[in-house]
Amino acid sequence: MTDAIAKLETFTNEFVCFVKLTTQSGKFGWGQTSTYNADISATIFHRQVAPWALGADSADILGLVNRIEEREHKYPGSYRCRALAGLDTALWDLRGRSEGKPVVELLGGKPGKLRAYASSMKRDITPEDEAKRFVRLRDEQGFDAFKWRVGAECGRDIDEWPGRTEAVVPVVARALGGGIAKLVDANSGFSPKRAIEVGHLLEAEGIGHYEEPCPYWHLDQTKQVTDALSIDVTGGEQDWDLATWARMIEMRAVDIVQPDVMYLGGISRTLQVVEMAAKAGLPCTPHSANLSLVTMCTMHLLGAIPNAGKYLEFSIEGADYYPWQEGLFLGDPYAISEGKATIPSEPGWGVEINPEWLNAATYQISELPR
Repeated sequence: MTDAIAKLETFTNEFVCFVKLTTQSGKFGWGQTSTYNADISATIFHRQVAPWALGADSADILGLVNRIEEREHKYPGSYRCRALAGLDTALWDLRGRSEGKPVVELLGGKPGKLRAYASSMKRDITPEDEAKRFVRLRDEQGFDAFKWRVGAECGRDIDEWPGRTEAVVPVVARALGGGIAKLVDANSGFSPKRAIEVGHLLEAEGIGHYEEPCPYWHLDQTKQVTDALSIDVTGGEQDWDLATWARMIEMRAVDIVQPDVMYLGGISRTLQVVEMAAKAGLPCTPHSANLSLVTMCTMHLLGAIPNAGKYLEFSIEGADYYPWQEGLFLGDPYAISEGKATIPSEPGWGVEINPEWLNAATYQISELPR
């Protein structure tokens, strides 16, 4: 029996937009649009997503997402997907709460521990200071995998400061020592020639994961790097278009795909990328660079998909870097023990949003006429 979507509420600030979805029977689920400029995503959500979702069957998640994309076909792009993620993730939470199951079980997996890699977001940090905090996290929280930044974001071969890349790679890699997985992220910083030069340095220092070495929109440049190196070249976090994903995978521009659940439009569309990658024999290590709902959604996904990568991306940045992510949830859903996060066993996403945060947010509602 159809349980139609009756009400869609958003709670928003500049950085985060939570979505509460309620059906005609009174059942509900919580989701989130993508972070950053979330107030803009909320406007798009109410104007271009909610009108098509209200009155629709809450059980057909992918069908509804696809239909909204068709209805809004003149507005392709990142913002449409960022807004769609709020609907999709709320629908998955609704389904989990309704069936009394965590989302990971709905996807075919099970709750439990998940290996995480400690992900640094900083470039304004010296190699020595980065190494010190990594070693502390290794010793205190048991992380056995770390990612740090090289180059400059979209830097056109100009480093964050002269010589930083050549310094930070060996300093951090050697400080961490053996038995540790080592990853770096270039954030579209290099030309193919420079990216390959840096790649050989990474190979020499035992780094096994080289993320987004060239401007991500130039797949042919990334493929040049992939073909030239023995280590894994990875990418895809920014990409929302399924046709681009199909081309990226078909041409094997990367060795590992890294979709972002929120940038891509939610779990349902991400599963399509996962399936394409699985058919091509490529692992999936999603992008989840902050501790909003995106990391929790990614945890449930990784606990279920057959081609899950080696680890979960887990941001190590706190209030000094991400002040807006403080106080989003009740309790500590992101506690790390022995380098692992825990996929919750409670229904839905298994987290509860902090009422104090909701009370301080900007509120909007779209609902069926009574």
